[in-house]
Amino acid sequence: MGHAIQAVIFDADGTLVDSEEPGMDVLHAQAVAHGVQLTRAEAHQRFRGARMADCIGWITAQLPAQAPGFEAALTTQVREQSEIRFRQDLQPLPGALALLQSLTIPFCVATNGPREKVELTLGLTGLRSLLGERIFCAYEVGHFKPDPGLFLHAAQALGVAPAHCAVVEDSLPGVLAGLAAGMQVFSLHPREGMAVDVAEQVTFIADLGALGPLLAR
Repeated sequence: MGHAIQAVIFDADGTLVDSEEPGMDVLHAQAVAHGVQLTRAEAHQRFRGARMADCIGWITAQLPAQAPGFEAALTTQVREQSEIRFRQDLQPLPGALALLQSLTIPFCVATNGPREKVELTLGLTGLRSLLGERIFCAYEVGHFKPDPGLFLHAAQALGVAPAHCAVVEDSLPGVLAGLAAGMQVFSLHPREGMAVDVAEQVTFIADLGALGPLLAR
């Protein structure tokens, strides 16, 4: 495992809260509604962990020339539809609440999503009060995963050296960002679909319940 773990940096969507699937379903539905030929499985593979601007940009690139403002309008539509889905039945990932409540070392959230989204999803799932000021958003920091800058910013804010930080992620961009930051990465993303050289550097976990004992080593 390397260095003793002194802090934990969590992704939000798909790691602490079950928002990744409905969010990608909304992106898929909007893409198909505008005429993009794309299966749900393909959409999930392409959009997981990617920043919204890249997802919207890709959808737009598959279409004939659009009027000015199309991407902004589509982004607004996706965010509005996602919020509706979240408010219907969003849940924390199994074990998330118990894990955060049990941690005795500093922890935070570092997300590619905007502030309003993570505040909403953590609030709806009862996790927000456990984070305090320790929520770091790529839109504010200026670095998006797979760039390591977001995680390095979070580590500095926690006052812990990167080598002593654990990153918990469900997406390939997040895994790559954690490795690039020199952190110990725990992956909810399955080994399938991950390059061998990347997979060899991470610790795979089936769920958040498996993380506690590993952090205590």
